[in-house]
Amino acid sequence: MGKMKLMKGNEAFAEAAIRAGCDAYFGYPITPQSEVMEYLAAQQPQLRTGMVLLQAESEVAAINMVYGAAGTGKRVMTSSSSPGISLKQEGISYLAGSQLPCLILNVMRGGPGLGTIQPSQSDYFQATKGGGHGDYRMIVLAPASVQEMSDFVKLGFELAFKYRNPVIMLSDGIIGQMMEKVELFEQVPRLTEFDQQWVTTGKTPDRERNVITSLDLDPARHERHNLKLQAKYQKMRENEVRFENIDCDDAEYLFVAYGSCARICQKSVKLARAKGIKVGLIRPVTLFPFPSEEIGRRAAKLKGILTVELSSGQMIEDVRLAVDGKVRVALHNRMGGMVPSPEEVVDALLKSFSIR
Repeated sequence: MGKMKLMKGNEAFAEAAIRAGCDAYFGYPITPQSEVMEYLAAQQPQLRTGMVLLQAESEVAAINMVYGAAGTGKRVMTSSSSPGISLKQEGISYLAGSQLPCLILNVMRGGPGLGTIQPSQSDYFQATKGGGHGDYRMIVLAPASVQEMSDFVKLGFELAFKYRNPVIMLSDGIIGQMMEKVELFEQVPRLTEFDQQWVTTGKTPDRERNVITSLDLDPARHERHNLKLQAKYQKMRENEVRFENIDCDDAEYLFVAYGSCARICQKSVKLARAKGIKVGLIRPVTLFPFPSEEIGRRAAKLKGILTVELSSGQMIEDVRLAVDGKVRVALHNRMGGMVPSPEEVVDALLKSFSIR
């Protein structure tokens, strides 16, 4: 076993970044994720592992620093919360277009605009559908515990380098601020030598220059590049779907929820089953690629699906696409920082499907 500690989700993420061999973190403070940078500064990772830590002058500067460092093949990352992630969108699109690996954390808060510092899940569309301009995708990991805030850092870097693509962790103010026990993994060595053929570490006599750019003014060549990216995203769909099933085998009704809402729904499942209602839960761990096949496979045997979200209803669109009209899909949601209780979710299920 690794070392066990009681930590906030944001702190666990920051400690995991150090232990995952992160070479550089560039960020800018914003509630409710500011503890990431504060923890890193207190731990002085530059002394522990040689990791570079820099507070940029803005979110825009931070994401472009990530772009530059990622071009050298290093493990680099940033974090922010909803408005800050919006400011990073152009840079994220450049990273995807240039096929540069990096890890991004969004600890979501309510909007639109400055909104509130309370938890939300209203950045689902932004993360899963690209967010910035152009036809691009990122693998989206949705942690539901402090432990996963730690574990998904190492996984995120692995996937980012596997596909040469940005990976985003879509957390929220509950998971980021809550405290739980977390088992910390052992220190991973930092990258010192590179076998990637694409990195910009200086030209050697035996090869052409490596050029990293997202600009290509030749339409035919640019189309080939986009087709190559789409083929990569299809491989993600085929190989990287992750989800958790809870009490689904005999379920007549289904909750679909991620992150903090999935935790609430776990209790709701128990409460509903105590009333004799056969309910299960599917928790998407990857929001892209989405577990559409798993949800669609179960749809024909169900009487109803309730998605539970801290948004106006965004994930529900992917659930409805997955079931393809085989079963009715309803929504229970809270907005602006309000969080449903497990009992409220059960009541919503009863009302949505007229269960007595």
